[in-house]
Amino acid sequence: MNISVAGLGYVGLSLACLLSKHNDVTAIDIDERRVADINNGISPIKDPFIEDYLAQRPATLRATTGPAKAYVDADYIVIATPTNYDDVTHYFDTSSIENVLDLAEELNPNAAIVIKSTIPVGYTKDISAKYPKLQILFSPEFLREGHALEDNLHPSRIVAGITKDADRKAAQTFVDLLDEGSEDTGTEILVTGSTEAEAIKLFANTYLALRVSYFNELDTYAKSKGLNTRDIIQGVCLDPRIGTHYNNPSFGYGGYCLPKDSKQLLANFQDVPQNLIRAIVDSNSTRKQFIVDQVLAMQPKVVGAFRLTMKSGSDNFRQSSTLDVIDQLKAHGVEVIVYEPTSTLAELQGCRVVNDLTAFKQASDVVIANRYDRVLDDVAEKVYTRDLWQRD
Repeated sequence: MNISVAGLGYVGLSLACLLSKHNDVTAIDIDERRVADINNGISPIKDPFIEDYLAQRPATLRATTGPAKAYVDADYIVIATPTNYDDVTHYFDTSSIENVLDLAEELNPNAAIVIKSTIPVGYTKDISAKYPKLQILFSPEFLREGHALEDNLHPSRIVAGITKDADRKAAQTFVDLLDEGSEDTGTEILVTGSTEAEAIKLFANTYLALRVSYFNELDTYAKSKGLNTRDIIQGVCLDPRIGTHYNNPSFGYGGYCLPKDSKQLLANFQDVPQNLIRAIVDSNSTRKQFIVDQVLAMQPKVVGAFRLTMKSGSDNFRQSSTLDVIDQLKAHGVEVIVYEPTSTLAELQGCRVVNDLTAFKQASDVVIANRYDRVLDDVAEKVYTRDLWQRD
């Protein structure tokens, strides 16, 4: 099977690796450096499974910036391009998807198109009407940043959405390809309507945002009342119906998916009664304001932001909750410096970057760390973090 994957972020690249285990895959991206890295066996993103896979230089995976090379002979064209959320229009920017659809319609209208990008509920049905010559499917991804290929190799479930019954065969073939590339057996597979599949993605990620917010608000309550957050969380999570996952307090949820997906779901509730979804979105802002107030109470002149990445082992700090905390601290006249070794820039978020760790520690009155690291042990007394588990 010949497969094209458009977009080489963590979703697209992990899929390209997975599918190239048993198929010929051509990945396409507008970033020439990213394409060159992949063709040289180098991962342009931080993900140990992808790094190991590309280092083997699989002959079945190649990358290009040329649409004709990618699309003309493809049986499937997988779209994993970025769809950033616009807070003004309350909608995802789907222009990158439509750019690929335009090319597919021109170069290979017989290919089955699979959208993997995050999109609003109802988008696949609407866009299929605008491109009647194309067979367009939607397949949500459920991946953790930094573990994308690992999660594709061990999927929790595989879902594909169709707009008409005639698409069912193509959808079933695609989910079988994903299942074939995985290392597990018996994975739950669901082929449903495209709008239902879109809703699955947004509701799943919004639930995760809810869980993060819940334990953050528990922590806010405990801190405000002088209680031991860790003891409360441990006691709550001993209930097997609740469990111990996603229970570590933070500065707020962030990253590629949770902020934009929860906001998009809220926008989809425009004509539907709700209270909870709005609360999930609002709670994140409330939590970050609480963190800012806690830091300001320490009366620092210089705050050092230790890492902007959302998770340990990651190189992504898009929509990081720390960025909003930094902005609010600066608005109160506090000088903020940044330690972010994944960046070679002299300035980030309008803050001076100090990547000499010793100099960073010495210059900071308070160090804020969304996720704690043992390299901070020698200045632990001036570290502000809500990370309960990694500090031990």
